[in-house]
Amino acid sequence: MLCGVTRDLDEARYRARSLWLDLLPEPLTARPSLPGDLDCDVAIVGAGFTGLWTAYYLKRHQPDLRVVVLEAEVAGFGPSGRNGGWVSGGIAGIARVYERRTSRDAVQRAVAESYSAVDEIGAVAGREEIDCGYEKAGLVSVATSVPQRQRLEAMVSAARHAGVPEDDLRLLGDAEADKLVRVTGRLAASYSPHAARVDPARLARGLAHACELMGVTIFERTRVREIAPRLLRCEAGSVRAGTVIRATESYSTLLPGEARTYLPLYSLMIATEPLPDEAWDEIGWRDGLLVGDRHHLFFYAQRTGDSRIAIGGRGAPYKLGRPIDERNERNASVAARLQAALRAHFPAAADARITHHWGGPLAVPRDWSMSVTFDRASGFGFAGGYVGHGVAATNISGRTLADLVLGRDTDLVTLPWVGHRSRKWEPEPLRYAASSAIVRTLASADRKEDRSGRRALRTMLVKPFMPDPH
Repeated sequence: MLCGVTRDLDEARYRARSLWLDLLPEPLTARPSLPGDLDCDVAIVGAGFTGLWTAYYLKRHQPDLRVVVLEAEVAGFGPSGRNGGWVSGGIAGIARVYERRTSRDAVQRAVAESYSAVDEIGAVAGREEIDCGYEKAGLVSVATSVPQRQRLEAMVSAARHAGVPEDDLRLLGDAEADKLVRVTGRLAASYSPHAARVDPARLARGLAHACELMGVTIFERTRVREIAPRLLRCEAGSVRAGTVIRATESYSTLLPGEARTYLPLYSLMIATEPLPDEAWDEIGWRDGLLVGDRHHLFFYAQRTGDSRIAIGGRGAPYKLGRPIDERNERNASVAARLQAALRAHFPAAADARITHHWGGPLAVPRDWSMSVTFDRASGFGFAGGYVGHGVAATNISGRTLADLVLGRDTDLVTLPWVGHRSRKWEPEPLRYAASSAIVRTLASADRKEDRSGRRALRTMLVKPFMPDPH
């Protein structure tokens, strides 16, 4: 009886992590844990998108490979099951950071690969019959103040200067924008076709199931205590493998020696109840279209498959001494800001009941640029640092890690994030101070710009911690 109660409590805890996990039609019963010592060819730590995509492509390329995935909770528990469901093109990093050690051509190829990843995820969902609501309709970014409009125009101009053609990103006229979505207060808008809506928890859980059908073994409720060359140590035993892949992203900061690898920054979301047809007619929001704005603490939103608006934003630093903690996943002031954005820009949903509020930690490297690394001599690899843009980037990382492990000479292994290393963040409490300063300063800058219509120069105060994207 006690075992059944524990399972019920675990199920409730997992479903409380996000709208997406809450609405999963399948039970969230954990798979068996690691029973004892084990040998395999490839051991992957983490059953989020990075780990699952890596396992998937390894087995696609070499079906006889013995691949094991170890997960501390259940597949999709972390940010992979909690994010905004944006499968969007664009690099998860800073172009000039990558150009320093590679070339502009490499960055342009990376951007093109990010566009391809949007289609690849849809292709896998179709091939593996993953019912995750994948719908590709593009991304509209709106400006609702003069400074936002200036940033939007600068973004499009910088993209054009970097060789991004108009078909991939362009400014919209008012009539064009209204045909896609009517956002109250919009002064300007841009559009990219390289984006799709997805239910991220269904994608993660479906991908885990697809991996199992291919012969991957997934052990859940199995926390890895130590990662050594070709060896993982867990409570129940050790896993020896020719290759070890760390796919733990923000949770890497809990591992020995990795506390300063990333700054854990929380991104939070709310979701409305399903909206009636007349509300959607008023908003005119094309199904599958992603919508965001150009605030410093920008919002990101999607029209869900069951007719809700799910909208999220940054603005919640971690707590000092508890960088990864479930108590950081809800924040009343961020929720209020998101509700205000919902009411202001989508008044047809102003009176809709908010049914869910959740969040999760994203991993910010010191230079805000992702890495994919594999060392053949030690058999160790890792990927991460997606800065909250990981749904597409993890697919690229998984394909790249698979090629690196198998020694495949592909274009993926020459992209600029391969072998990229970011220096560690400052020790505490300096890292916490930086996190808090970023959130407070950007929130203050947004309020000033909304009131005055003029650019807030105070953002320069946190420039040392946030590289110039141009």
